[in-house]
Amino acid sequence: MTATAPPPAEPDPVTSHPDGRVELPPGVTLDDNCFSNEDLRPVPVAERRWTTYNFTALWVGMAHNIPSWTLASGLVALGMDWKQAVFTIAVANVVVLLPMLLTGHAGPKYGIPFPVLARASFGLRGANLPALIRAAVACAWFGIQTWIGGQGIYVLLGKVVGGGWERAGEIAGYPWTLWLCFLVFWVLELAIIYRGMETLRRFENWAAPFVLVGAVVLLVWIADKAGGFGSLLDQPSRLGWGSDFWPVFFPALMGMIGFWSTLSLNIPDFTRFGAGQRAQVWGQTLGLPTTMTAFALLSVFVTSGSEAVYGEPIWDPVALAGKADNVFGLLFALVTVLIATVSVNIAANVVSPAYDLANLAPKFITFRTGALITGIVGVLIFPWKLTSTPELYIFTWLGVVGGLLGTVAGVLIADYWIIRRTVLDLADLYRPKGRYWYASGWNWRAVVAFVVGGVLAVGGSASQPGKGPFPKEGLIPFLRPLADYGWAVGLGASLVLYTALMLPVGARRTKGTPTP
Repeated sequence: MTATAPPPAEPDPVTSHPDGRVELPPGVTLDDNCFSNEDLRPVPVAERRWTTYNFTALWVGMAHNIPSWTLASGLVALGMDWKQAVFTIAVANVVVLLPMLLTGHAGPKYGIPFPVLARASFGLRGANLPALIRAAVACAWFGIQTWIGGQGIYVLLGKVVGGGWERAGEIAGYPWTLWLCFLVFWVLELAIIYRGMETLRRFENWAAPFVLVGAVVLLVWIADKAGGFGSLLDQPSRLGWGSDFWPVFFPALMGMIGFWSTLSLNIPDFTRFGAGQRAQVWGQTLGLPTTMTAFALLSVFVTSGSEAVYGEPIWDPVALAGKADNVFGLLFALVTVLIATVSVNIAANVVSPAYDLANLAPKFITFRTGALITGIVGVLIFPWKLTSTPELYIFTWLGVVGGLLGTVAGVLIADYWIIRRTVLDLADLYRPKGRYWYASGWNWRAVVAFVVGGVLAVGGSASQPGKGPFPKEGLIPFLRPLADYGWAVGLGASLVLYTALMLPVGARRTKGTPTP
């Protein structure tokens, strides 16, 4: 193992502002294009101007989308009643808010994105490991959301256009009109993000209230038609609150946490533009748990109303909106679905991999190039497979993703808050042979913590026959009991192990000895 030269005793000089934000002083250049480009460099303090409203609007825009609307339906399908489903979703979003705020702290303070923050723990080269894992997950989510959005446009346009729209000739088993909607929606998303983060901020500012109004309009419409909210609200849980409930609750909770565990890693991609810590803390606190819980309640009430009107609960908001009996209502629903899906997809699933891929090869990949690569990969993963059943979607996809990303979050939080006490050498995050170079750009301690935490978190993953890719007894049978708590196990294990491995390194640094 190659040892580095002793790191400098103190971080390089920086310009510190009274509110705690830090930037490099004039004259300091980050010109190594192997680790830096215009998109990865720290955002100057003068350009960090996202307010509490901007962050709240970001979360409102991201939370109000078709998959989050149908989260409650997946839990009801697993045997919960509506109260248990909303309770599970509320608890999950309160829990995931904590790591969101902890990792988000580095954004306003240093103006750096997630892959650059990861360099402090994984090393300048090693940061590509968590960045590419996060990018792969985001590409898959981008494909899922784009396919769902394209389907929504296809269904609603079919109601408006009529005729042979839904009976058009098929390509690969789907009408060519559906593929056209998918393609147009894909191009629209990339066109918006291609214009940069300032365009995204402005888009989210007006998209969030528009989508919220659209959801309320849907509630008022179905309540008026129903004259009440049907029997869904009175249906008892098939699980009760006893021994049958908890074995479903905990894996479902981990799945709901997994829904936003992606953002708990790359939230610095957004908070780096924050006007201060207060803006990101209050913006996220007001925007995430409250919005997701309210949206879950809204979906339950609307679905219950649909049961009263149509004789069966319709959980899919697109299918329900398609039952509107006038063209104006259909067009309004079409625009709402389009804006809602674009809002979440470009913010949650394009920004992160664009930065992550830029971090892989800054000399060749810019933020815009990374966004285009994300769009292409998202088309190639056949996303409709991942949402085919509640078991596959919640337990397999969200559960496994949450376990792996929770493991990365544990390393980041341990390094930034416990080992470094939020103090980073900003210039060295972009400088080979500096204090974050470790051994040839890799910190083996972070890799070990990630691997061990990941195995503990997802090694016991299991599926019922025909309902997932894993064996019934689990990939590693003796770890099967841990799989239901994957996100928490991964985060806790990696945090503790990384801290234990790094404490001796901190002791050696204070004595000026090399860090392997």
